[in-house]
Amino acid sequence: MKAIISLSGGLDSTTCLAWAVDRGYDCYCVSFDYGQRHIREMKSARAVARYYKTPLYEIKLNFPWLKKSSLVDKNKKIPNKKYEEILKGSIPSTYVPGRNLVFASILISYADAVKADAVILGPNAIDYSGYPDCRPSFYKALSKAVKYGTEKGDIKIITPIINMSKKEIIKLAVKLKAPLHLSWSCYFGGKKPCGKCDSCKLRAKGFEEAGVKDPIL
Repeated sequence: MKAIISLSGGLDSTTCLAWAVDRGYDCYCVSFDYGQRHIREMKSARAVARYYKTPLYEIKLNFPWLKKSSLVDKNKKIPNKKYEEILKGSIPSTYVPGRNLVFASILISYADAVKADAVILGPNAIDYSGYPDCRPSFYKALSKAVKYGTEKGDIKIITPIINMSKKEIIKLAVKLKAPLHLSWSCYFGGKKPCGKCDSCKLRAKGFEEAGVKDPIL
C-alpha cells in the first residue's frame, strides 16, 4: 500500500505519519512553504521524514492573498486567548484561507500520478481553533470529489485523528513511538515554544491531560 502524507512537522501530522507507518503504508511526505512567519516547522518536517526514512517533497506556494492570515503577515498580531476561548469555535486571524483544500488538492494530484492508495491528512475537529477546513464534513465532500475528479478514482482520503482530543492524539503518538521530540507546534519560530498562541495552549493541555511530559520543553 502506498500513501501520500501531509507532513507539517507538527504534533498532529507527525502522529499521522507514525500511524501510517504502523499500518504498513509505503509513505511519501509533502510539506508546504506558503509564506508562514518562520521555517521552524519545515525543519521539523525534514527531521521527522529523516527519522522514518521517507521521501519528502517541499512545495513552495506564492499566494499573496494568504497575507490575510496572521500566520503569514508578520505585521498582524497572533491571538493570545484563554484556553476556553480557543474552543468556542470562532474563526481566528490565524486561519489561512482555503489552506487545507489547496494542500489536499496537491497531495491528491501526487497520489493520482503515482497510483497511491491513500492520502493521509492530520486535521482535528475536537481540540482545535475553529478552522472550517478541519471539519469532517469537508473531508467527506472532498472524498466524493476525488472519486469523480481523478484518473485512479479510488484514492482514499484518510483522517486518522479528526475525531480525537489532543489527549488521545498524544496517547496514540506515545503508543506508536512517534518522534514528538522532533515536532513543532508553535506559531512562532523561536528556540522554544511561546506558550501563548492557540497551538501551544492546545498542545500543552493535551500533554497535561495525557499525563506525559512534552519532550520539546
